[in-house]
Amino acid sequence: MKKIVIIGNGISGITAARHIRKLSDHQITIISAETDHFFSRTALMYIYMGHMKYENTKPYEDWFWKKNRIDLLRAYVEKVDFNSKSLQLANGDTVPYDDLILATGSKSNKFGWPGQDLKGVQGLYNFQDLESMEEHTQGVDRAVVVGGGLIGVEMVEMLMSRNIKVTFLVREPSFWNIVLPPEESDLINRHILEHHVDLRLSTELKEILADDDGRARAVITNEGEEIKCQFVGLTVGVSPNVDFLRDSELELDRGILVNEYLETNIPNVYALGDCAQFRQPFPNRRPIEQVWYTGRMMGEAVSRTVCDIKTAYKPGIWFNSAKFFDIEYQTYGHVWSQLKENEDQFYWEHDSGKKCIKFVFDKNDRTLLGINTFGIRLRHEVFNRWLSEKRDVNFVLENLREANFDPEFFKRHEEEIVESYNAQHPENQVILKKGGLLSRIFA
Repeated sequence: MKKIVIIGNGISGITAARHIRKLSDHQITIISAETDHFFSRTALMYIYMGHMKYENTKPYEDWFWKKNRIDLLRAYVEKVDFNSKSLQLANGDTVPYDDLILATGSKSNKFGWPGQDLKGVQGLYNFQDLESMEEHTQGVDRAVVVGGGLIGVEMVEMLMSRNIKVTFLVREPSFWNIVLPPEESDLINRHILEHHVDLRLSTELKEILADDDGRARAVITNEGEEIKCQFVGLTVGVSPNVDFLRDSELELDRGILVNEYLETNIPNVYALGDCAQFRQPFPNRRPIEQVWYTGRMMGEAVSRTVCDIKTAYKPGIWFNSAKFFDIEYQTYGHVWSQLKENEDQFYWEHDSGKKCIKFVFDKNDRTLLGINTFGIRLRHEVFNRWLSEKRDVNFVLENLREANFDPEFFKRHEEEIVESYNAQHPENQVILKKGGLLSRIFA
């Protein structure tokens, strides 16, 4: 029986622990300085907004861990001695291991701005960030959020739920345009403005000014404008949380370098989740993928390898989802911010400006390559299947009703989507097939 130690109690480390227990009787210890128990990190915003309590974000009851013989240790790891196979904790204790799984997650980026360490200036990644935000937004009436990505727009929504006026500084000329194509990015620009956010595109943070108590009182932009505020959210991305490993023999770049089996350069040491960086990235994928579902899949793969069933990590079809205030977003396959040479597209937008859908397909054989959808829910398993089967865009549009996952009584848009496609691509007309879930129910 091996002693397996996991550093980090996020989705990657917890999934690894659960599956190792299913496969073996190994001794399992999870070490985390963040919280006593695993919780859903994506729900942090809903705790702040009052939609959920912390206990509602824990997928498992507190007794689950003892029942499944998974030991939880609330501690901070200062150093790993790979030669002696032991961990040095901040309290002076040491923890030995046979196999070590590094699932240390991410940390919020800071880029050396003057004033970035003042009170009331922070990112949003871990539970301590939530506690800090709760403390430092009491009595606040104005805030500035820096960074035009998913965490940024979440923090804007959180602050506005408490009637705090927000100025949103986005360096790029359009929101999240390093990911979203122009049409979708513009749709979200409009939506943010409709929610009375002071959105400043092509605007960068230069400096954060302090009051007499060492708290943020204003920011200075790259254009020299002073914007008064009492809270500054720094949401300019995250980076792997690996600083405590920098002076060791573990091979690092931005993250911990791993192969397809999530093995590091040191035997019996693995890395997964936000902190792992693939030496050879998968086609059309980034070397570091800080996404919930990829962390879960890595945890499942490494659990089998640790239990002597060597298993490569296979990420499958890319997908992601998010929410921009009340507009839901899903993406499947690959939709780049700019079309590639071999690609063509079809874009439909509803008259309300709140819903849109984009198909990207190969110019030559019309194989579907990716899809973005805003305000219309699609079935993950259907698009995963169609992309895996390399279906062409005509097939997908003909069968689009099958993929719809909107709740009952939501208005359906398949007919107008197909009509729009036929108008844009008259050389490849589509006839929408009858059927789909609602048709089968009411047939």
